[in-house]
Amino acid sequence: QVQLVESGGGLVQAGGSLRLSCAASGRTLNTFAMGWFRQAPGKARNFVAGISWNGISTGYVDSVKGRFTISRDNAKNTVYLQMNSLKPEDAAVYYCAANSKTTTSSNIFFLAREYDSWGQGTQVAVSS
Repeated sequence: QVQLVESGGGLVQAGGSLRLSCAASGRTLNTFAMGWFRQAPGKARNFVAGISWNGISTGYVDSVKGRFTISRDNAKNTVYLQMNSLKPEDAAVYYCAANSKTTTSSNIFFLAREYDSWGQGTQVAVSS
């Protein structure tokens, strides 16, 4: 497993932007597929975006397509989630996750159970 720490959350007005970061320690993220999930109060933790270990493949939940962008900088051992045009319904705790099964494929993973390392989360609040 790898230790993940999210940052960049906060309060923003609707229509605004935030960039979340997920920094890793203990192991390199270079060979791991990564994902972002979010959980609103009283709701399940849901997939938001995923990226393959090499950055070739990305995937998004429909509700954020065209507004959010996942990216990674393997040299910095960090994954990002750029969130633009934020809406009140985007408010949640956002979690970074890693799938540490080394692979040569460019797969991304959509299910929480496919990830074996999680950060503590960062809160995103959006005011209308």
